[in-house]
Amino acid sequence: MRIGFLITARLKSSRLPMKIIKDLHGKPVIERIIERAKEIQSISDSNIVVCTSPLAQDMPLVDIAHKTAVSSFLGDPDDVLKRLHDAALRHKLDYALGITADNPLFSIEYSNKIVEAIEHGGHDFITINGLPLGAATWGMNIKALQTICQAKTIVNTEIWGYLIDRPELFDVVTLEADERVRRPQYRLTLDYKEDYALINHLYTHIPFTTTLGLEPVITYLDKHPEVVALNKHCVQLDLPADVKEKINKNYQDHFDTIKKIKQRIYSQKK
Repeated sequence: MRIGFLITARLKSSRLPMKIIKDLHGKPVIERIIERAKEIQSISDSNIVVCTSPLAQDMPLVDIAHKTAVSSFLGDPDDVLKRLHDAALRHKLDYALGITADNPLFSIEYSNKIVEAIEHGGHDFITINGLPLGAATWGMNIKALQTICQAKTIVNTEIWGYLIDRPELFDVVTLEADERVRRPQYRLTLDYKEDYALINHLYTHIPFTTTLGLEPVITYLDKHPEVVALNKHCVQLDLPADVKEKINKNYQDHFDTIKKIKQRIYSQKK
């Protein structure tokens, strides 16, 4: 079984420009993410893939991938699911874990739990509930990804979980975070300058060697509510209600067709 780690990365952010190459204690954000990915079990460096676009503005990300000895893939600039799909097929993956490149404190421990769930039970889509926002990776069967890409009717898929978190169609599993790290009220993602202020503070005030562990971060935040407050007012983006309605309608109106697409893809041998 071939498992990869797909990092969705572009340099187009308007709220926090060039956020994923901002400095975190001497290294850019995306390099911190790559360092964490290299600590996940059963994933080789060549199957860690920075999934970006062929646009000139994103070429610094290709350079960082090369510098850190991982792979890069230049795919669709707007259709994130297609980019992930094409990258997974290029690397001949059976399963993938992944995260967007604005989450430099994702849990290595729970990423390993996703790998274990894949190796022991397969599953189509694996999520984690209860971690701080930005700390949870996802796991996906590439055949499920192929199914969604053939069935979906929207192109802008920057927020795509709603398309595949469909227990009526896929084998969806949610892992629950234990109390040590169960802090869904904490925000550890990069969308606003306040987010960067918080994460940069953590990287410069908590001692670490190669990677900054999530558990020491949570211990620190528990003791420093004034740091938690730095980005407490920031609002996480979600799919607009009309887009969710459109997705739901597509599943309702074409469910039998989508099931047939899934059956055909799942029956194919590599």
